[in-house]
Amino acid sequence: MTDEFQAHLAKAADRVETVLEDILSAEVREGETERPERLLAAMRYAALGGGKRLRPILVMETAALFGRADHGVALTAAALEMIHCYSLVHDDLPAMDDDDLRRGLPTVHKAFDEATAILAGDALLTLAFDVITDDEVHPDPAVRLRLNRDLARAAGIGGMAGGQMFDLESEGRDRTETEIRTLQAMKTGALLRYACRAGAILSNASEDDIDRMTRFGDIIGLAFQLADDLLDVEASPEVTGKATGKDAAAGKATLVGLFGVEKTRKELNALLGQAEELLAPFGEKARMLSEIADYVARRDR
Repeated sequence: MTDEFQAHLAKAADRVETVLEDILSAEVREGETERPERLLAAMRYAALGGGKRLRPILVMETAALFGRADHGVALTAAALEMIHCYSLVHDDLPAMDDDDLRRGLPTVHKAFDEATAILAGDALLTLAFDVITDDEVHPDPAVRLRLNRDLARAAGIGGMAGGQMFDLESEGRDRTETEIRTLQAMKTGALLRYACRAGAILSNASEDDIDRMTRFGDIIGLAFQLADDLLDVEASPEVTGKATGKDAAAGKATLVGLFGVEKTRKELNALLGQAEELLAPFGEKARMLSEIADYVARRDR
């Protein structure tokens, strides 16, 4: 990772942090009655001060590729990040993945309690849909509706939540390659796919370009999951900031478990080639997205 790229990611993450700080302030929004202090503290603990911010950065970089970089884009990016953060809070619960550590810190149910963690996840999820329907996101209500509908489908039964269900059902069971790919495309890939798609929609890109960036998002989603699975096998908790080796211990279905490390790395390289082909028509304008694809596949945490 070059210094320039690292600085760019840090600046983009700071922008997301600023918007999240504003959304998750103690100030009530129109129609709200009050924001309970403990619940807000848990939401802020879950969403602020950490993480790669990959999903919101993909929203912003894709939108920038098509010429839009205003506050409405940042709001959409923050809404997506809140859904991602809610999913982490719930995934870490004892009834799900049962993790005590996230980003090197105690998980929300450890820092607070299980009931508060559940409510914090619920509140982040619903607040995300509030934010994405803000007039500033896009002047056309039909576009805001499209963004809202696509996000619901990416996060819900046919996307992330459904993928998590498949993941839980896969523990201790043999799964085919097709089943594992479907699981991962839903659990991890759906929000990353949405990030790239939403950035193009926000910028009034052509339907062909929206489809192209949706395919790019699919590739990023699979590459991210493969890299994550490799880290679970090869890295230490000190490096990743969370427990490792849990997939194998829980008997979870992964492509690394099915194929082995070497074949998985070959597939990652092939995915990078496909990503480059999709970005090629945009030339230098897509350089940052190209670097993000490389970063996703080769990251060490």
